[in-house]
Amino acid sequence: MKKYKYQLIALFGSALMFTGCGNQNGESSSNSALASNNAEKVYVAPGEQDEFYAFMSGGYSGNLTVYGLPSGRMFKEIPVFSQFATSGYGYSEETKPMLNTSFGFVPWDDSHHPDISQSKGELDGRWIFINGNNTPRIARISLTTFETEEIIEIPNSAGNHSSSFITENTEYVVAGTRFSVPVPQRDMPINEYKANFKGALSFISVDPEHGHMDIKFQLMMPGFNYDLSHPGRDKSHGWFFFTTYNTEEANSLLEVNASQNDKDFIAAVNWKVIEEYVNNGGGELMPANYAHNVYDESTHTATSTMKKEVLTVDPLKVPGAVYFLPTPKSPHGCDVDPTGQYIIGNGKLSADLTVHSFDRMIEAIEGKKFDGEAYGIPILKFEDVLAGTVKSGGLGPLHTEFDGKGNAYTTFFISSEVVKWKLGTWEVIDRKPTFYSVGHLMIPGGNSRKPFGKYVVAMNKITKDRYLPTGPELEHSAQLYDITGDKMELIYDFPTHGEPHYAAGIPAELLAPKSKKIYRLDENKHPYAVTSPDGAKVVREGNEVHIYMSMIRSHFTPDNIEGVKVGDKVYFHITNHEQDFDVPHGFAMIGQNTSELLIMPGQTKSSVWEPKKPGVWPFYCTDFCSALHQEMQGYVRVSPADSNIELSWSLGD
Repeated sequence: MKKYKYQLIALFGSALMFTGCGNQNGESSSNSALASNNAEKVYVAPGEQDEFYAFMSGGYSGNLTVYGLPSGRMFKEIPVFSQFATSGYGYSEETKPMLNTSFGFVPWDDSHHPDISQSKGELDGRWIFINGNNTPRIARISLTTFETEEIIEIPNSAGNHSSSFITENTEYVVAGTRFSVPVPQRDMPINEYKANFKGALSFISVDPEHGHMDIKFQLMMPGFNYDLSHPGRDKSHGWFFFTTYNTEEANSLLEVNASQNDKDFIAAVNWKVIEEYVNNGGGELMPANYAHNVYDESTHTATSTMKKEVLTVDPLKVPGAVYFLPTPKSPHGCDVDPTGQYIIGNGKLSADLTVHSFDRMIEAIEGKKFDGEAYGIPILKFEDVLAGTVKSGGLGPLHTEFDGKGNAYTTFFISSEVVKWKLGTWEVIDRKPTFYSVGHLMIPGGNSRKPFGKYVVAMNKITKDRYLPTGPELEHSAQLYDITGDKMELIYDFPTHGEPHYAAGIPAELLAPKSKKIYRLDENKHPYAVTSPDGAKVVREGNEVHIYMSMIRSHFTPDNIEGVKVGDKVYFHITNHEQDFDVPHGFAMIGQNTSELLIMPGQTKSSVWEPKKPGVWPFYCTDFCSALHQEMQGYVRVSPADSNIELSWSLGD
């Protein structure tokens, strides 16, 4: 076993050395992978717009980035799990609650897998969901405002990795644990892992009108590692499929001890059966402590609620709920084709791709063609559920997506390539190199019944020689392939921010017309909103000073404030009175221990400032807004703590 692993490592190193020969120190190599005429395919002229939005996870940035395709231009970084000083997310009083957890205020996470809401298996462009892998959380982002609206923490879970994938009518978003843990958590020896740890698969219901999330049930599975997942669709709707590894239940030296079994499993979960069981009173309520954070668009304010219990389900109490499909070893990707017939498991330590048949799976279940059981869950016979094998010849298969034309595309991490193959015949049609060590790939809609099979985006882990060197760490690299012909064509190469693990894409025509351009002042229900300049005021409540402020090109109201004292807690509640698209205003106060604010037209945000010493301290607009932007400023006079100076302010008169 060790010898095999070391051979893979050696092959990986050789592949990287072999492919690492492109641009060097800004000088173009003669064997460039891109033909010059491909520039025409990705060029988006000034004033023209991209055809697709691509949403890429930010990995350790904790956020979500938005790119245009085919241009590769980054349009926006959406703050999700991390504080974001650019806009004040996680710093403003309104958004701090979004980052509350049972562990306290956690201003960071490791975001991995975005998934766009669907109706009848097709992208509907309402929301995008993404997981926090570290502190287990699922977030929902509005695709009208491109802002995070909700985050729910996941109890009994750790390494929230096989997430956040949705059923084809967005009935559920799923959060599967990567690391099995004691449930409930308790002090116990780690070497007693086997048979004592549990893997929680959480099914989170999504309200069809507002998108609000709630944990419907947690399926308490054996203590394996649950890696990736995807829903059944069309004929397999009602099922969810999860790859597992470490079926050995090892707890040390996993790179060796968790690769002993020739096959691990894809867990096939019939969530429709479990849903019926739960709706009829099944399941067991378990004490839990987890945060549910919701942003209210009308009040521009988030609230955080701690929940105290969760419904758990023992799969053995729901006959027909769960089956194991043997899959060669240490599978990562778990992908379902647009018809719902084929379930592809990519064994990281297998050179071939295993394709299971949904119809054959159902026949095997009905015929009770089992090959033993694991913790009481039936294991189906490998030969009885196998649809076919793709003899790829690649190394390290990871993830497969589909073009809607009967073709599948799989990434190979070790051999650094994308391989195109035919569903049903399992024939390899084409293969193209990536630069380098590709992880996941994305076809817009490739995770739905209706893919938009025009482009493949490959997201690579090692940038090596692609761009000008900027130190030992570079931005990650993405490649864009045109897949409209029989052969894939590499047409563009662009850097990506953070560590994109996964992406989701959608045609711009489904989102752009619904994009919210302003917040209407007459709909602003923020309790501290100032919807007219004559409502501006300053109020003292003990040692708290609340400043009700408005802003518009190029003035703050009030602009000069006196009577603030050392030791006061000063709250700036600021409303942007602009009602014109793309005219935000910024606010920054010298000595502020949070961040600046970026306030959208019609929006209200609050920031707290605690002056530490007497003086006259300026505040100003941080976002260039007009020819008189530099004049958009004011002052706060801070007097000693024992001062008797009364509050006063000027309104610009």
